[in-house]
Amino acid sequence: MDAPINPLLLKPDLIVLQNLLQDIRRNDATNSQEPEAYSSAHNDQSSMRALDEIHDETTIFTSWDLKDLPTGKGFRAEILRKYITWAQGIVRNPVDVVFLTHILLYLATSVPSAAFLYYHFTWVHGIFHCLLQLSYCGSFTLMLHNHIHNNGLLKKKYAWFDNAWPYILEPLMGHTWDSYYYHHVKHHHVEGNGPEDLSSTIRYQRDELAHFLIYVGRFITLIWIELPLYFFRKRKPGLAFKAAASEMAAYLLIYLAACRNFFPSLFVLIIPLFLMRIGLMIGNYGQHALVDDVDPASDFRSSITLIDVPSNRHCFNDGWHTSHHLNPLRHWKDHPRAFLKAKKDYTNGRALVFQNIDYLMMTYRILAKDYLYLADCVVPIGEQVGMSKQELADMLRTKTRRFSEEEIQEKYYKGRKTQKEAKKKDDLYISKI
Repeated sequence: MDAPINPLLLKPDLIVLQNLLQDIRRNDATNSQEPEAYSSAHNDQSSMRALDEIHDETTIFTSWDLKDLPTGKGFRAEILRKYITWAQGIVRNPVDVVFLTHILLYLATSVPSAAFLYYHFTWVHGIFHCLLQLSYCGSFTLMLHNHIHNNGLLKKKYAWFDNAWPYILEPLMGHTWDSYYYHHVKHHHVEGNGPEDLSSTIRYQRDELAHFLIYVGRFITLIWIELPLYFFRKRKPGLAFKAAASEMAAYLLIYLAACRNFFPSLFVLIIPLFLMRIGLMIGNYGQHALVDDVDPASDFRSSITLIDVPSNRHCFNDGWHTSHHLNPLRHWKDHPRAFLKAKKDYTNGRALVFQNIDYLMMTYRILAKDYLYLADCVVPIGEQVGMSKQELADMLRTKTRRFSEEEIQEKYYKGRKTQKEAKKKDDLYISKI
C-alpha cells in the first residue's frame, strides 16, 4: 500500500487507519525488524481507548475540529461557547451541533439567494447560486440522510422546525419532497443492492462507461414511476401512493415556477435537480460497484469502507458505508468504533477498505479501469495482506463483473440469503424505525 496518510483526516479515521497499518506492519515484520516495537502504540486496546476518549466530542463545523476553534478568553471564544450551549439545547444529541449549524447556514444563504433571483434575475447571480448549491449538496444530503434514518435531528419540542426545514430546502438542493426517504430508507436498505433494488449495480458491467450512462439515465428518467411500481409489487400501496404523490407535487412546483419565471427556476430548481440526481447515482455507483462474485448478498462484500477526507469530514462519515448497511440506525460518529469492534468480522467477511479516495473518484477510476491506482488505495486486511499491487488490482477487477440472470437466481434466491430471509430483515428494520 503506497498511499500516504492524509493530514486532514478526522481523528477517528486516523486512529483506525493507524491501527490497520500496524496490523500490516506486524504481519510483514521479520525477527530482525523487532515486531514487538509495533505491539502497543496502535493495538486494538489502545485504539479503542483513543476512540472512546474523543467519542463525545461535540462537532460544530465540518471544516474544523474542536481543537482548531478559539478557546479561553476573548470575544470569539465567548460567542462560540454561547452558541454551543444554545445549540445543544435544540439538537437531539449534544454532539450534533453541526447539524443546526448547517440548517441555519442553508436557510441564511440558499433561501435568500433563491428569493432574490426571482426578484431580480442576473446570469452571474444564477451561476453563482448553482455553484453555491453544488458546494452544499454533499453535506446537505448526508445531513438529510441522518434525518430520515433517525426520524429527525432535533429535540421533540422543536419537531415543527425539524419537520419544516427539509420541505423548504429539499427543492433548492435538488431533492424532490420525501423522495430520498422513500427510495433510500424504504427501498434501498430493504433490498441492499440486490436484484430488486432499483439502484442495484449487479446487472451492469461496472467498469464500462456505456453501462454507467444507462445506469444514471434510467434513474433520472424512470425513477418517478419505477419506485411506486416497486411498492405496488411489494403490496405496499400506501407507500406507492405517497412516493408518487410527493414526486408529482415537486414536479408540479417546478413546472408552475418555470411557467411564471423560467430563468430563475432554471438555476434555483431545475439544474440542482439534475445535478443532485447525477451525483446520487455517481455516489451510489462508487459505494456498490465492487461486489463479490462469490457472496454478493453479504453487506461486507457488496459495499466498501473509505477512510478519506470528503466523505467523512464533510459528509458525516458517509465513507463508512459497510458499517451503515450493517446497522442503518447507527449514529454517524459511532462508525469508527463499530468498525474496530467488528474488525475480525470485516476480515473474515473479506471486506474492502480504502484510504485517500472518495466515492466520486472511486467511480471515475473504476470507469477508467485504473485498478492499479485503486490497489494503491487499498488498506489490506486479512488475506489481502501480503498481496502484491498487481494481485490486488486483479482482485478488484473481478468485483466489477456483471451478473447474469442465472447467477442472480443462484446467488440471491437459491443461496443462503433467500427472499424469505430478506423479508424478515425488512420487517425487523421497519419495526426498529
